[in-house]
Amino acid sequence: MRTIAVRRTALAASAAALALLATACGSSDSEGKSDDAKAAQAEKSPSAAPAKALSAAELEKAALAQADVKSGKVITKVVPGDDLAQDKVTSDDAACTPLAYVAAATYLGKPAATVKRTWTGDAKKAGAGASDEEKMLAVANYAKAVETLTSYDNGGAEQAMKDLKTAVGKCSGGFSYTANGTKTKVVKVATTEEPGGADEALALTLTVDADGVKAPVKAVVVRKGATLASFPAINITSLATGKDFAFPTQIVDAQLAKLG
Repeated sequence: MRTIAVRRTALAASAAALALLATACGSSDSEGKSDDAKAAQAEKSPSAAPAKALSAAELEKAALAQADVKSGKVITKVVPGDDLAQDKVTSDDAACTPLAYVAAATYLGKPAATVKRTWTGDAKKAGAGASDEEKMLAVANYAKAVETLTSYDNGGAEQAMKDLKTAVGKCSGGFSYTANGTKTKVVKVATTEEPGGADEALALTLTVDADGVKAPVKAVVVRKGATLASFPAINITSLATGKDFAFPTQIVDAQLAKLG
């Protein structure tokens, strides 16, 4: 009981530093994608004429709001730990830096404008007769996601997605990064089934070493024209136990719908 309580406290602090974080459509790995699916995604590749970047005011209007989601809570004024600048995030391997940016919920590339949101899911309830340990884990059994919505000039969104995909290819075996002074070890990076409805999309599961527990941190990054939306997600109970959790696909779907 004491060990789990201590671990949960440490993990909550580490979660804030991770500031996060996908089985976007519920699958666990992308190895089973069909050639047709890959071809369809290829047709959505960046075009020769980049789309126009949204202004900061337009991004604010387009970002997630409480009315857009069916459950959970959307917060428009994020806490400092969920709003890190790039200079607060470093990777032990420069090739993995874009992945570190996603995991730490900061922006990719050099955006013209950025807005942030957080979404917190509803906690589960422990069943009748649950032990104190089970009750504690139930209270923390909810997903938290941080949305970074960014717009780019001159093809910057396409380049940011390209850099991220390159990082996934080079860093699948793991890497370490430091966010706001806290170091996190990622032991594996796997792609998962990405959501539909975007010009480009990437869904990831990062397996982190959280206080000795191998636990999933999930993320989805989507591009619509010159706009990127990045959604890293965590679950505190999952970080404590290593068990899988469901990525909140509703927030990605809602955001893509607002971007048109």
